Amino acid sequence: MDFSPLYISLKTAGLATVITFILGIYAARFICKLKKYQGFIDGIITLPLVLPPTVVGFFLLLFLGKNSFIGQFLALFDINIIFSWPATVITAVVVSFPLMYRTTRGAFEQIDKDLIFAARTLGMSEEKIFWKIILPLAKSGILAGTILSFARALGEFGATIMLAGNIPGKTQTMSTAIYSAVQANDQETAFVWAGIIIVVSLMVIVLMNYWLKQQQKVNS
Repeated sequence: MDFSPLYISLKTAGLATVITFILGIYAARFICKLKKYQGFIDGIITLPLVLPPTVVGFFLLLFLGKNSFIGQFLALFDINIIFSWPATVITAVVVSFPLMYRTTRGAFEQIDKDLIFAARTLGMSEEKIFWKIILPLAKSGILAGTILSFARALGEFGATIMLAGNIPGKTQTMSTAIYSAVQANDQETAFVWAGIIIVVSLMVIVLMNYWLKQQQKVNS
C-alpha cells in the first residue's frame, strides 16, 4: 500500500498550521484594534468557514489560474501553482485560517481589559503589552485554534481537489485518496485512509483537551 497520501497530508497540514498560526494571531489582533468596518472585514475573513469548499476552490482557481493576474505574473518566473503541492498548502491555509482567527480573537476579547489599561498606565508600549500580557493570557485559546486548524487542514478535500487535483505521490492527500478508492470501488483502501484520519484527528483533539485541563488545574 502506498503511504504517500499520509506523508503529503501531514506535511501539508503541518506547514499550513504554521502559516495559519502566524496569520491568525496577527489578523485577530488587527481586527480587535479596528474601529471601523470591523464586522464587514470579519465577515470576509470568516467566509471560507461557511462557504462550501468547492466554492472556495473555484475562487482560488480564478485567483491563481494561468489566466489570472497572479497566474500570469508567476508564469514569468516559470511558476505554476495549479496541480502542485504548494496548491494543497494554499487550500489548507485558506480553509483552516478562519478557525485559527476566530478562536484567537475570542481568546483576546476575553482578556480582562483592566490589565491592559494598567499596563498602559505603567508606560508599557503596545508591542510589549501584546507579547507580555495578551499572548500569555490567551495561550489556551491560541492552542485550541492551532489544533483545530491542523485537524481542519488534515481533512481538507473540496478546495484541494479543485486547485491541487488528485495526483498520486504529488498532491494526493488522504481525503482525495479516499475519494479515488471509492471511485475505484476499493472499500478496503477507503476504510484504511478513513480510519487513519479519524485516529490522527481524535488523538490531536484528545491531547488538546488534556492540555487544557492541565492548564485549568495550574490556574485554579
